[in-house]
Amino acid sequence: MNGSVHLFNTLSHADLLQVIVIMAGAWFCIYVSGRLLPWLAARAHGRLQFYILSVVPVFRLGIIFGALLLVIGTVIEPTVENVMVLIGTLGLGIGFAFKDYISSLLAGVVTLYERPYRPGDWIEINGVYGEVRAINMRCAEIVTPDDTVVVIPHLNMWNQLIFNSNDGGQNLQCAADFYLQPQHDASMVVGVLRDVALTSVYLQIKQPINVVVVEKPWGTRYRIKAYPVNPRQQFNFITDLTVRGKDALNARGVRFCSATVVEGGTA
Repeated sequence: MNGSVHLFNTLSHADLLQVIVIMAGAWFCIYVSGRLLPWLAARAHGRLQFYILSVVPVFRLGIIFGALLLVIGTVIEPTVENVMVLIGTLGLGIGFAFKDYISSLLAGVVTLYERPYRPGDWIEINGVYGEVRAINMRCAEIVTPDDTVVVIPHLNMWNQLIFNSNDGGQNLQCAADFYLQPQHDASMVVGVLRDVALTSVYLQIKQPINVVVVEKPWGTRYRIKAYPVNPRQQFNFITDLTVRGKDALNARGVRFCSATVVEGGTA
């Protein structure tokens, strides 16, 4: 009982003002870092851009943790007994009320350490594919190709598969498919599709180009696998390969499979 009486300090007006200043300063630092670091990342090149973006949640976590320590030191009498009482009380109350929320927060801390995804990564979780825009303490924000923002709690990383297409780098493989009737010169088609990839303005020339051929009951499937210069160009790159690839094959008299044939067979 006596311990509870002396748990909190008697706050003066100066102490209250100090708490307000700490909270306002923390908010200002979070706001500035959230604007400044992405601004710097937008002007960086290569992997440095991703490293700068990945620092944003770390800065936010450090600012919040430091502000909490300063506020607790002002409000609570800093003894071992009081700290243990505070931790126990908060743990019991918050643990039952916000179990999933706390689990997402813990998963967020693990995310900062293991880095299964970072800002700038193109990931797929629960069938949602998009670019990671921000990593907050509880959730990640991704932007889909349709320009829709999806908020995904970090809790999903405990029990869901996470597909990361570029894993913090600039290399993101794209694929363009072509479905052809079987009566054709396969070597010629492979050469044509390879030339189509080589002449794309979006091609990252240092990465390999592969043309994969698979024979199906309804015909032959060709797939160009290559890398764009920037992961954000992936859809323009696939469109460019598809349009110019069809034009090149049509110019050589290659016949494509009809939709009824493909749907009736095994794709």
